[in-house]
Amino acid sequence: MKEVTEAQIGDTLFLYKQPVEPLPGFKSAKPMVFAGMYPVDQTEYNNLKSALERLTLNDSSVTVHRDSSLALGAGWRLGFLGLLHMEVFNQRLEQEYNMSVILTAPTVPYKAVLSSAKLIKEYGRDEITIINPAQFPDKLSVSEYLEPTILGTIVTPHEYIGKIIALCQDRRAVQKDMLYIDENRVMLKYLFPLNEIVLDFYDALKSLSSGYASFDYEDAGYQAADLIKMDILLNGNPVEELSTIIHNDKAYATGKLLCERLKEAIPRQLFEIAIQAAIGKKIIARETLKAYRKNVVAKCYGGDITRRMKLLKRQAEGKRLMRKIGNVEVPRDAFIRVLKRETDK
Repeated sequence: MKEVTEAQIGDTLFLYKQPVEPLPGFKSAKPMVFAGMYPVDQTEYNNLKSALERLTLNDSSVTVHRDSSLALGAGWRLGFLGLLHMEVFNQRLEQEYNMSVILTAPTVPYKAVLSSAKLIKEYGRDEITIINPAQFPDKLSVSEYLEPTILGTIVTPHEYIGKIIALCQDRRAVQKDMLYIDENRVMLKYLFPLNEIVLDFYDALKSLSSGYASFDYEDAGYQAADLIKMDILLNGNPVEELSTIIHNDKAYATGKLLCERLKEAIPRQLFEIAIQAAIGKKIIARETLKAYRKNVVAKCYGGDITRRMKLLKRQAEGKRLMRKIGNVEVPRDAFIRVLKRETDK
């Protein structure tokens, strides 16, 4: 072995030329959520690489693949068992290795069935797995998109049924079964798109049921879905950390919500910021973060109105130029706050 990462949990060791039967029943962990991880400063790349190697030694369920971004530089695409797993891993990096990182929006592994002969030749197959929104192929090159699904089982006291059914319907779930276990408890079975539950479904379920409902799920394969890639723009520049793959039916509502959350999360600057959600070149939602206003006419006492107008015009021109060339500063914790759903308010 050239690298420690080549040794996987579940491997069977044996003497040279004396092979043995591998131990049965072992299944490697399957990542359910993927996110990009980049150092805040590219000079810290090697230190972060070393920290990741050491941390994954005692958490082999995390998958690591090299990745790069025009906006964020060199980094990695990491696979986690869930959102909580991702947050704990990030906290350990900060607390144990003193590393500050940028995490992109979490996404689940989608698939695309290619119709373009050029892409089929490029990938060597007609079906690809998409773990990074930057790899999302154009709709004209795809015959259909597929999203992962899970079969979820919810056990709850009967008085919360109405709220829980409404929650499941909001998450695009399809009811498969409903059974009264006894006089007070009900078991519900729903087919969920995986991306609808990975972020905050469990928290929302516990909140609606006052903590009494339980939730368990199992893999249910893939199903066809109308998927699109949505970008978030700040003054016309895409924020790669917030690019996401989403179902077409939820694009407008999600885009509007993300813009509103981003408006709350970004501190006001000296220039106006246009926050937009876009699908391709089409803008579907917009919020405007107003600039700090300096009273440039405070020292003008009476006199000619043209003096006041000249000062205001000069200020407007200066802000227009600043908006064009200025970099919008986004706090690192803003991304996690923006991604939380409305139910968490």
